[in-house]
Amino acid sequence: MGVNLSEEHPLPFTSYKDAAEWINSLIPFGIRPGLDRIVAMMEYFGNPQRRLKFIHVAGTNGKGSSCAFLSSTLRECGYDVGMFTSPYITKFTNRFQFNGKDIPEDTLLSLANRISPVVREVAASELGSPTMFEVSTALAILYFAEVCYPDVIVWETGLGGRMDVTNLVTPIVSLITNVGMDHTDILGDSLEDIAREKAGIIKPGVPVVSCVSQPSAAAVLKETAAAKGSTLYLLGEQFDYERKPFSGGTQRIRFKGPFREIDIELSMLGEHQCTNASGTMMVLEVLRQYMAFVMEDEHVHAGFKQTFWAGRLEQVSEQPRIVLDGAHNPEGAAALVSSLPEAFSYRKLILMMGMLANKHHREYLEHILPIVDTLILTEPDIHKKMDADALYHLINEMRPHAAKPDLEVIVERDWKSALALLQSRTEREDLGVVTGTLYMISDVRATLLHHTDSEKGW
Repeated sequence: MGVNLSEEHPLPFTSYKDAAEWINSLIPFGIRPGLDRIVAMMEYFGNPQRRLKFIHVAGTNGKGSSCAFLSSTLRECGYDVGMFTSPYITKFTNRFQFNGKDIPEDTLLSLANRISPVVREVAASELGSPTMFEVSTALAILYFAEVCYPDVIVWETGLGGRMDVTNLVTPIVSLITNVGMDHTDILGDSLEDIAREKAGIIKPGVPVVSCVSQPSAAAVLKETAAAKGSTLYLLGEQFDYERKPFSGGTQRIRFKGPFREIDIELSMLGEHQCTNASGTMMVLEVLRQYMAFVMEDEHVHAGFKQTFWAGRLEQVSEQPRIVLDGAHNPEGAAALVSSLPEAFSYRKLILMMGMLANKHHREYLEHILPIVDTLILTEPDIHKKMDADALYHLINEMRPHAAKPDLEVIVERDWKSALALLQSRTEREDLGVVTGTLYMISDVRATLLHHTDSEKGW
């Protein structure tokens, strides 16, 4: 594919804002599984991804936190680390990080101007227009391969695995955090189908780590790994962890791997983070044992303890006490329900919720409703939002068998008004929680932390 940067195609963008708006303008092209367009774009640039070392991370929940654990610990051990994740919480540049810092705006502008003519050419072909996520992935590869040169890149899938754009790369190790019922409209409506899509990131001879717990999903991973000649390290079989009593605002686990045992302290809250940390530690052990990565225990300890990931059981306000958690599917709801009473003491739980329309709301609510005293239903500021009245009707249908007898349910479509209501209703001994889609978590977080330059998107 040849692209002519002639006078007919002057540099289209003169500011970061222009470049980011152009990339996000591709969102209407949607999620289009398949690698043809990204392959075409990368071939034009000489396949720079082949020069890079990736840790590929897939899974239904825990991808972001696991990426954060990996990035923090590898940096603490002295490595230069790139990280590509989605969605972002504060700003579009959050997606592309080098050593914990966002891509500079002028660098993103420069790379967008390089990619733009290639996108035009692919769009004019039978392949059709690249999507926002495809262009973002191409930009990430160019950033890492030609600008900042990290030693290793923590590389998060966008959706699924097998047909996800990020599956263009061959990693040095893969991590599949877990498998749950999410994005069933695209990935399939059984655990086995979804596991098969996630297992698509397993490459021939490349070791893979997983914390998948369901026997049927684990069987799919075992079968795929065996067929690809890849060593599988599965939680509960090749490695495990023992959770220590919760104390002092942090939690501790004893990681038990095939090569050694080690104690780890976490600032991230919730038992699900113990599982995420355990999977991450197994990945690091593979790198240490087989790929000559040097990791001193003191640096490993520091890396895990200082890991932070926005919007995951994150307390953002003291008076009233408000916690943000981007639980948006049944597995996330289960983790939230088990974590809240352990991490916080409270009299009443006032919960504000805004969801997307394509989620398993009934299963989600079966976890959430039994612990909530006041539920404020709202709508995220995005076209794919779930109608708050429809959620209200579903809750009324479930109320007799799933909710507290005196549960109060309030519908406030405007999320800003809903947030004000949450703040006014959460008294000193109570806990206010905002949960649901990360689109809304992003808006609420920016408001409460006064981030006036916050952006939002997938």
